Amino acid sequence: MWVYPFIFIVTTGISILCTLFIRRVAFRTHIVDDPTSAPERKQQREPIPLLGGWAIYVSVLCGILVSLLVSHLLIDSFLSVRQLVGIVLGGLVLVVGGSIDDRRSLKAIQQILFPVGAILVVIFFGVGVPYITSPFGGVLILDSVKIPVIHVGSTVYHVTLWSDLFTFVWLLVLMYATKLLDGVDGLVTGVGVIGSILLFILSLTSLVNQPGTALLAAIIAGAFFGFWLFNKHPAKIYLGEGGSVLIGFFLGLLAIISGAKIATALLILALPILDVIWVIITRLRNHQKIWQADRSHLHFRLQDRGLHPQAVLAIFYILSFLFGFSALFTQAWVKFVLLLIALLFSIFLLLFALRKPKERV
Repeated sequence: MWVYPFIFIVTTGISILCTLFIRRVAFRTHIVDDPTSAPERKQQREPIPLLGGWAIYVSVLCGILVSLLVSHLLIDSFLSVRQLVGIVLGGLVLVVGGSIDDRRSLKAIQQILFPVGAILVVIFFGVGVPYITSPFGGVLILDSVKIPVIHVGSTVYHVTLWSDLFTFVWLLVLMYATKLLDGVDGLVTGVGVIGSILLFILSLTSLVNQPGTALLAAIIAGAFFGFWLFNKHPAKIYLGEGGSVLIGFFLGLLAIISGAKIATALLILALPILDVIWVIITRLRNHQKIWQADRSHLHFRLQDRGLHPQAVLAIFYILSFLFGFSALFTQAWVKFVLLLIALLFSIFLLLFALRKPKERV
């Protein structure tokens, strides 16, 4: 058991050093978030460096290398070398694309190319959802339909229709949930820390028993936590485009490696996901572009109602922890009930936030 806290501490230290280095690089290259652009959505008064995704990505990469040197736990029957390579390459696609966007402010249709590319990479390298446990009993098998696509020597690469489709939608939803959640200092990184720790605990339970996934979760949690120390209010560095989607990417992958953790991840991110769905519906109803940036998200509306950013953080942190933790030791139907409770509570928050905002002095 010593390897888990050791890897977490080492990765946290690496993340702190990487964050300090990336912060200097962002300042020197002038890749910063300028408060004079879209001032109605910005909280800071001075430019804040971006590119934070690189700090998290490099920390995870270094954590993986250290874990391979000190332990054999990372690679097991649930997590293969091929899948691990796919995760590393998929993350690289996200941070490279995010850096381009942080520098050039890409259009929404251009931004989505990199998350889509990252998902296709991990699917090609064998990451998928073989089954889903039904809340009403039984298991839904997703890898029964396999279509051969490429023959490389004696190896045949397949498109596993329903599994690959579910993986694609799952990762894309989680990436955009964390991307759009990134509106308050430390919010998305804090939820990422909570989520990765809860998925670490779940991976070690007798029901799941995935030591390799648990070690990967400890690595990711350390990378998130080291960065969160500089991203919490008042933030000294921002995630940037690459970092905001990288949080959802890693959490989504932890949940689908050998299945069994999807409902827990849904509960952890229930409020952000429901907020994204509500915002999309609202924008479509108002004939707006769904990718148009505004203050319609719940965390912005709660602040407009007079809540301090720290209070907004507390709401999201507490709900993510309570719903995620409650799902660790429960059956599938209980998780389904908890999702309904999360939905009702989210509706209550939305109704509260939709009331006339408190006028600013």
